[in-house]
Amino acid sequence: MVLAIGLLPVSLQAIQDRHKIGNFSAGDLSQWKEKVFKGRTLYTLKPTENGTVLHADSQGTASAFYNDVRIDLDKTPCLNWSWKIDHALDGLVETTKSGDDFAARIYVVVSGGLAFWNTRALNYVWSGSHPVGASWPNAFTDKSFNVVVQSGQKNTGQWVHYSRNVRADFLSIMGQDFHRIDGIAIMTDTDNSNRSATANFGDIHFSNSCS
Repeated sequence: MVLAIGLLPVSLQAIQDRHKIGNFSAGDLSQWKEKVFKGRTLYTLKPTENGTVLHADSQGTASAFYNDVRIDLDKTPCLNWSWKIDHALDGLVETTKSGDDFAARIYVVVSGGLAFWNTRALNYVWSGSHPVGASWPNAFTDKSFNVVVQSGQKNTGQWVHYSRNVRADFLSIMGQDFHRIDGIAIMTDTDNSNRSATANFGDIHFSNSCS
């Protein structure tokens, strides 16, 4: 059995080392649902020069697009995604409730099950003002931490790609070593500042190594 695995073709091995959860380029939204918080951010499939993407349009609204998928972080700890925004939401005090808006963010969630108060989340954001690498507790709950992966107007209007070791980030930022996550969510929200923002999201997958 071990020999058989060792002899797998590279292409098949690569497939086994990846877990795709956002297959937007194929027009597949079958596993995704919407959660409305304050008005609806419109999430739609949109054809572009780079293929079909998920387009988000927020006009003073906040709703999330989420997928209840369990990921084994021992096997595939690295979250890979890409996004493009028109502009960052600058001038906000993002550590406060009134400033907790982002043109693009992606959550990874560890469910507390019936003990919902034990739910934890990391929230990778495109910040309007904080530098890349900054992190702080969400203004609405200290069970979720915002992590800046892109900052300001630099790179707006173009695709930016990311690969993050989620398990390592939970450990370094929240001091907890999780072996799985239970869901992922995409969000473009402007409800607190009553502004507008649009974003495009490319395919999302987990992998055994970060690129």
